Amino acid sequence: MAAGRIKLVYKCKECKHENYIGKKNKTEHSEKTEIKKHCSNCNKHTLHTEKGKLH
Repeated sequence: MAAGRIKLVYKCKECKHENYIGKKNKTEHSEKTEIKKHCSNCNKHTLHTEKGKLH
């Protein structure tokens, strides 16, 4: 894995269910990311926010 790139967990803002895993370059993008994805628990497109590092 490249230096500066970390694995993240994204969780739904509405139901707090952890749905997606992604990667981000921490040195270039230090702010928390928000993406609009489909939540299988809510069964609709919702905003997903970065929860934190995946170990």
